[in-house]
Amino acid sequence: MAKITTPVRFSDHFKIDEAVLNEAGVLDPTLNVDTKLFIDPLLLEQSAHSEIREGGAATYGQYFGTVIKLLRAASSPDHAAWKAAFRLLSFPEIKWTCLGYGGQSVAGSGSGDQMTRQMVKTGKEIVDLGVEDPDLFVAMALFEEGFGPDHICDMAANVILGDLLRFNERVLATLSVPRENMKLRLRNGNSYEACLPVNPYLKGNPPIVLVPSDILRELPIAKDWSEISSATAKNDDLRRRVNSHIAELWRGKSLKDKDELRRWALSSRGAFEDFLQMVHSAETTPYDIAGDPAGEIFWRRLTATLGTEHPFTIDVPDQLDLDGVTNVVEQIIEQFRFLVEDRRFSEELYHDGKPRPEKAAQRLFFAVAYSYCKANNLDITPEADTGNGPVDFKVSKGFARRVVVEIKLSRNGKLVAGYTRQLEAYKVAEEANRGYYLVLDVGQMGEKAKALIATKNSAEGQGAITSPIIFIDGTRKPSASKL
Repeated sequence: MAKITTPVRFSDHFKIDEAVLNEAGVLDPTLNVDTKLFIDPLLLEQSAHSEIREGGAATYGQYFGTVIKLLRAASSPDHAAWKAAFRLLSFPEIKWTCLGYGGQSVAGSGSGDQMTRQMVKTGKEIVDLGVEDPDLFVAMALFEEGFGPDHICDMAANVILGDLLRFNERVLATLSVPRENMKLRLRNGNSYEACLPVNPYLKGNPPIVLVPSDILRELPIAKDWSEISSATAKNDDLRRRVNSHIAELWRGKSLKDKDELRRWALSSRGAFEDFLQMVHSAETTPYDIAGDPAGEIFWRRLTATLGTEHPFTIDVPDQLDLDGVTNVVEQIIEQFRFLVEDRRFSEELYHDGKPRPEKAAQRLFFAVAYSYCKANNLDITPEADTGNGPVDFKVSKGFARRVVVEIKLSRNGKLVAGYTRQLEAYKVAEEANRGYYLVLDVGQMGEKAKALIATKNSAEGQGAITSPIIFIDGTRKPSASKL
């Protein structure tokens, strides 16, 4: 899994007030770490920006209208129309937006030939049913294996890139950002000319393409399958038309039988049109950048401000060997506990009163660790997985061992199992690393704390190396005015 090490935001690099970008309706991207938000084609017509609402939506409809005409005319993979459709459905990854699933780089996969062949084949089946809605290609993501949110984002970015560039031309002119004239060439042969800022943190100094925040979602189409289930439940006529067995697939928060959904959706024109209506009925609301429910944004802001707003001096050991790094990590953990329990940083663990995902807690700890290592000019590099996972501390020169900090929420049903897995890892690594198990109590702890301590004691009784378990009170604290 890719790692996050030195995040740099667009606003920090170009010394722009973040509020100015928010006012302009622009995502403040991190230039060397992908933001896991995605362009949702279903949001284009709702954008506040005319380049997208009018230009992008029209471009999108015309583009896929052409694809549909080609698929209708195509008879086999050797047919000229089939090959033309293949070219139009080939969407190379566009890393310039800094969106997607990448980690230390902002590079993704784009749609390879195998994915493109599958899109053409399934698209042909759908068009042959008599369906001509351009959104059929978005809907396919719900049942085609491997066709995920990053592919939808790449698809949308490729199709409306010209409109995005016109949006950038207008917005960048108001930001006084240095720009260069560039010719952008995509792997599918398309090319554009634009005047854009340069991203100095990526190989080759590629351009930066800003994206309107009101066309971004955590996941395109629906945050989870239950949104579509809820939308269907509210439509009596649609609910009656949908086969009861298929409706059952949408009731949970995950859809496990994609094949069954695929068979139903492709069974007739009426079935696929019902399927499209279900997709269109789901909530289409952009990602809440300010509230940041998934914890994708807030930690990036903290890495830029924490060291100065909440200064903390680390007592640096004479030697940064394994013991020295361990000592530094323990000081950072204690400062993290202080910020969460005594400085109301516990608020960063919640959105609308509900705990954010566990990855948000991990990112919060990474932001604290990164900020204080940087502020104290330490030769230690904290790294965090781009998904859920530990934060690693490594000395940058001459030291291969590491100190690992696992961050878990009390509501995690696998809290005890996670600690057990870490013990097993130590049996393999022996003294190659050291670790700490941080448990943030955000509720639903139950008997897990006792079970964790019992597991630790049992392992130590058998002579195993164990990680210290540190419990931190992550419950929401009253404001000073209410104390």
